[in-house]
Amino acid sequence: MSRRQACWPAQNDSPASVAECGVRCGGRLYRGDKAGAKEYADRSYRSATRGTLVGTFSWFQCCGHGDPHPGANDIWYWAQLDNGAWGNVPAVAVNTGQDPAPDLQEC
Repeated sequence: MSRRQACWPAQNDSPASVAECGVRCGGRLYRGDKAGAKEYADRSYRSATRGTLVGTFSWFQCCGHGDPHPGANDIWYWAQLDNGAWGNVPAVAVNTGQDPAPDLQEC
């Protein structure tokens, strides 16, 4: 079964397995991130900020290309903040092993 098909974490999963990166059922990427990272209206540091990531584990709906950032690529992830706003987070603030994250849809 691929990660895309596996609906995890289950209720009895350990904290270590919950922190594992993966695209789960529904197509969302669940992954660690840098707390306090800013989320932008557009895929550019020049755009307005929508807020910041509060925790260190988030889900991301999709990703796309934008302005280059210090992560040595131009990938930005789309997410909803705790304040309800949607926006773009530069890949440098998301703890992925590769960008774009495998199996995550582009938007």
